[in-house]
Parts: sequence; structure tokens; C-alpha cells
Amino acid sequence: MKRFLAVETIKEIGQPVRLTGWVHQRRDHGQIIFIDLRDRSGLVQLVFTPKDKVLYQAANSLRPEWVIRVEGKVNQRPGKMENDKLPTGRIEVEVNKLKILNKSKTPPFEINQEKQANEEIRLKYRYLDLRRPRMKNNLVWRHKVIKIIRDYLDRKGFIEIETPILTKSTPEGARDFLVPSRIHPGQFYALPQAPQQLKQLLMVAGLEKYFQIARCFRDEDLRGDRQPEFSQLDVEASFVRQKDILKLIEKMMLKVVKKLVEIDRSLSKKLTFNPFLRLDYQEAIKKYGTDKPDLRENKEDPNELAFVWILNWPLFEWNSDEKRYDSCHHIFTAPQKKDIPLLEKEPLQVHSWQHDLVLNGHEIGGGSIRIHQREIQEKIFKMVGLTKDEIDEKFGHLLRAFEYGAPPHGGIALGLDRLLMLLFNEESIRQVIAFPKSGDGRDLTMEAPSPVSPEQLKELGIKISS
Repeated sequence: MKRFLAVETIKEIGQPVRLTGWVHQRRDHGQIIFIDLRDRSGLVQLVFTPKDKVLYQAANSLRPEWVIRVEGKVNQRPGKMENDKLPTGRIEVEVNKLKILNKSKTPPFEINQEKQANEEIRLKYRYLDLRRPRMKNNLVWRHKVIKIIRDYLDRKGFIEIETPILTKSTPEGARDFLVPSRIHPGQFYALPQAPQQLKQLLMVAGLEKYFQIARCFRDEDLRGDRQPEFSQLDVEASFVRQKDILKLIEKMMLKVVKKLVEIDRSLSKKLTFNPFLRLDYQEAIKKYGTDKPDLRENKEDPNELAFVWILNWPLFEWNSDEKRYDSCHHIFTAPQKKDIPLLEKEPLQVHSWQHDLVLNGHEIGGGSIRIHQREIQEKIFKMVGLTKDEIDEKFGHLLRAFEYGAPPHGGIALGLDRLLMLLFNEESIRQVIAFPKSGDGRDLTMEAPSPVSPEQLKELGIKISS
């Protein structure tokens, strides 16, 4: 007996099937009971008639979200009852066996409707929220997009390498999440804001083409397009120029959109893909007043995709509060070769090899050609106000590596959650993450963060101050 899948429709007519899933919705038409059964693949209509009284009574007791198993025969629906909106809309299953596998309490919000419930309730009962077709589909599409990216980069000769989650605290722009070490009292790991230095070390190691679907952590204030932990596509390659990186990512994004449309033809009516544009940083600021311009013809259409590269960034900006230079991107970004002589006398005139990718007014990625020579990297560290001791303590490992034949290299990181939010036309990245944090950084499903026992704190040598 074959298990029914939503993608198999009319060809299954007359065949016996066994189905398992959740009661999505119930409708009574006269003496006939119709149940919409839901599993990950979609919905199918079940039919119960009163000819089997025991079976009919059991069907009459079914309620939404009960878990059941049925056996029956696939029939073609009567013409007037066909539903063109469902892949299974031309068939129904006449049930001859029913087993209730588990009952369900009444859910705190409607699952069989797209009405928006209070977000805190949705996040507290996220395992119920994910049963809703829209949320489930977002996770399925997320998987498909990541697989397309992995396959594309694999064909281009990149290898996926995992880098550590427990690493060293270094200044990279945002606050670190710190993890105390029990074995080394008073010392801390940091959760990585990005695997930046590690992927550069992989280039020194001669791996040449690296990528990773990387988990990153930043202890920063939250917005609709930010989370304290998030996923990014991290890419680095040796012996490349900026134009090579741009070309690689442009082709990858074209592949993603094309594949999505091939998998689901309905998307071809929704997604409008504009060619990649390229703007100088100063041109973007002068013309649009922002380094994240929205270049859609119709700003009300989050289905038109307008990608633009922002290039020729200044290497530095002046921090008037701290009376020092700050890197516009990060301290590993290479200055353009023609401007290196300006580092000493006119640093604000130095341009970098930074490249940011913007989609519909949102920055979805950023990268650069990196510094690979120790003397230039040390100079940049000093220009942003780091002392010799700070340089040695925080970046000595990287500078040592540059003394052993570091190749020219560069890369990019794309925020996957933000990209998917835009591709799927969602208003928040929480809609494309299985278990996101709330607006104030809490995991409402697992009720984290939470207190720990005095014994755990004692083991770590930590005291909580009031």
C-alpha cells in the first residue's frame, strides 16, 4: 500500500493508500463528513459516509490538530467539487479504516487560517506556528535555496569547511557573546560574530576556495531584520580580484532565482529580476542619500528584485568622539593600491576594495579584497587606535600567519536570513527562521535566557552582582 503524497494527484485514482497526518479542517455536508488531512507535503480531502457506523462515529469525533492514520481508496472528485488551488484538488480519499494516534488540546491560535496571531504567542508555541502552511513552506524553501547555493559553489570548486563556534574575543564592531571557561578560570571564549580571521587563515593554509553556511552571534539591539544569532553564507577565495567575486555572486543569485521558478512555476509570475547594477559609494550617497538605495521601479512591489553593488568605498571614516579613524567595513579590508601612498598624509582620501550587495534597500551582503601583507595590516591596526600590545594580544596569530606566504585573497558574506526574507516577501527575518528570538532577544519556546544554579556559577567562578 502506497503512502499518498500531495504531488501525486490524478494518477493515483483507484489505488489503495495509507495516510498519516493532522486534522486540518472538518466540514459536514448532509450526512457526509469531509476532513482535510495535512502533512508536510500538503492537504488531501478525506470522505466518511454513514455506511460504516463505527467508522462514521469515530470520524464524527475528530477535532482540529488530532493526529490520525487512515486507509482508503483514491477517487476522483465530482466535477463541481474540484479545487484548482490544491495539487490534490481533483481527488479525494474514501476512508475505510481510521486510527486516532493522538488527540490535541485546542490550539491557542488558528492553524488552518492565515490570520495573524499575537507574535509572542506564536513564538511561545512555535511548534504549532510552524504547522501553518506559510511557515512550513518558508522552511522548505529555505532548505531549497541553501541546497542550490551549496551545489553551485561545489561545482565552482569551493569546499565547505566548518570553523569553531568557541573562539577568541576580538573587536569586530558589535559586542561579543562571551562563554566562561571552567577549565581556565577567569578566561572566556567568544561566540563568533563572523568567521573572518579563520577563513583568512584557511587561505594562508592553501585551501584556496572556501565556503560555509556559518552561524554568527552578535550581542546587539534587535530589529525586524536582525537576530542575536543568524546564518550567513561565508565565501573566501585566493588569487581573486574584486570583479571575480562580484561575478561569482551575481551568477549564484541568478541561479537561485531561476531554480526557484523552475521548482515552482507560480513564482515566475511573482518575481521580477532586474540586472545587477554597480554604483560608486559617493554616487549612491549623492544621488540617493544612502549607501543602501532601493532601485525598484515600483517601491511597493518587497516581488521585484533590484540588486545593486556599492563599490569604491572610503577605507576610513573619522570618529570625532574617539578622535580616531574607523574602518568603513572592517580592519581587514585592503586599500586600493593606487591610494596606499595616501595612508600617511590623507587617510580619508584612501579608497578600499570593499563591495556591498544591496537588494530592495536592504544590505544583504558585504565583503572585500583583504590585506595579506603584515606591514600594511599593522599600519591599519595602528591607524584605528590599537596599541602594540593590543595588536599582539588580539591579532598576533593573524600577523604571524601573514609572514608565511599569505596569498592575495578576498571574499564576501551574505546574510541568508535577510536574503530569504526578501525572496519570500516577508516583513521580518523571524518568518524564515525555525526558532527565532523575540524582539527583546528571548527564546519564548525554550524560555531562554534563564537563571542557572548556584552550583554552576560556583564551578565557573562567577558571582552575580545585584
